[in-house]
Amino acid sequence: MSESTITLSDPHLTLQLFGPNDNNLRLVRNQLGVAITHRNGQIRISGPSDSVRVATEVLERLKDRVFRTGSLGPEDVADALGGSTDKRNIPGFDRNEVAIGNAGRRIKPRTEGQAAYLEAIRQHDMTFCIGPAGCGKTYLAVAMAVEALKAKAIRKIVLVRPAVEAGESLGYLPGDLQEKLNPYLRPLLDAINEMIDFDQVKYLMEQNVIEVIPLAYMRGRTLNQAFVILDEAQNATVAQMKMFLTRMGEGSKIVVSGDVSQVDLPPGTTSGLRDAVQRLNGIPGLSFVRLAEGDIVRHPLVRKIVAAYDSPQSPGNRPLRVNPPDDR
Repeated sequence: MSESTITLSDPHLTLQLFGPNDNNLRLVRNQLGVAITHRNGQIRISGPSDSVRVATEVLERLKDRVFRTGSLGPEDVADALGGSTDKRNIPGFDRNEVAIGNAGRRIKPRTEGQAAYLEAIRQHDMTFCIGPAGCGKTYLAVAMAVEALKAKAIRKIVLVRPAVEAGESLGYLPGDLQEKLNPYLRPLLDAINEMIDFDQVKYLMEQNVIEVIPLAYMRGRTLNQAFVILDEAQNATVAQMKMFLTRMGEGSKIVVSGDVSQVDLPPGTTSGLRDAVQRLNGIPGLSFVRLAEGDIVRHPLVRKIVAAYDSPQSPGNRPLRVNPPDDR
């Protein structure tokens, strides 16, 4: 643990730096996992040494901004945080750790398969990942997108999902179209809210720096300098997959993830993920990663449940036996 102090002699400077209801300080505190107090013109920052160093740099930068311009907006705070939290500048940085800029949240691969997945994303502009439920396909991809945004390697994050029913009709859900779509997009929002403070996520979404949209809304777009994730890709059709992959623009990165054992498309419809893996395998610049039962990191029961469903001895995987009619 360590501590640092910043001196503020001008009360007007203090009010501008802290923001309405101390919102600016709260963003820095929550994002970097430090304690920040103010008394008698002194800001005291305490916490883990690396986090204190980064928080001090952020606040000094914001202080200088207020001194020069007389004002400070949420975008200035987000920019200062994004430019100061790349953990690769910290001695002893672990390459396996994803630098999401949140000192209170450490994200690292927990299996060899997950480590290979992260490395594939770092080394390739387009990565396909197939694996069972609970192996971190979506979560790790979102973490890599946040890392890229914080490092300013990209300008926006686009999270995409097909709006396909899993046994229930979308039309019978209550509400307007956006309310009907929210349940499909909620898992992506849950993942990103674990990595970025809620207030900052809200602001970034208002500025279209983060988008969470259904797959159908991607048609006609070209995405430059974006990190685009297609989740639940097994529920995209072949035509939708082609449409999605061809949205890729300059300086962009795409991750496509899904579980081919959980296809909810109508019977007889080919999964776009299955088709893409077969059709595109071997193209230079593309990476294909397969995670397995051993990469599942949810509750231990999830691994056993997946194994039971995938087992050849599972009732669902055995030929259906029909008893002969009773002639009695």
